[in-house]
Amino acid sequence: MAIVSTSAKGQVVIPAALRKKIGLKPGAKVLVALAGENRVTIEPIPDDPIKALRGILKGGPSLTKALLRERRKDRQREAEKLARLVRHHGLDPGRTGRPDRRGPARRSPSKA
Repeated sequence: MAIVSTSAKGQVVIPAALRKKIGLKPGAKVLVALAGENRVTIEPIPDDPIKALRGILKGGPSLTKALLRERRKDRQREAEKLARLVRHHGLDPGRTGRPDRRGPARRSPSKA
């Protein structure tokens, strides 16, 4: 643990050993946050934050697979619900239960 002084402008010099350990280079940006009543943290911000986060979820559960599983369960529940309704109303499961709106079959004029 190093003890440093603040300048008149409120600047603090981070010791070289600590800068090297956290990979802080000249001109790099840091996040300064209050971490309690009397504690401040200084964290380096990566040059490319998107690139730095790449792969952090690797090896974890697949959200896509979980979503597909849930959708399969939903379809199965809906099919079971429909089957119960069809049995309850005595409908033919192959039909929609709607009347045929086309009317009587029409014959085309035959040529004699």
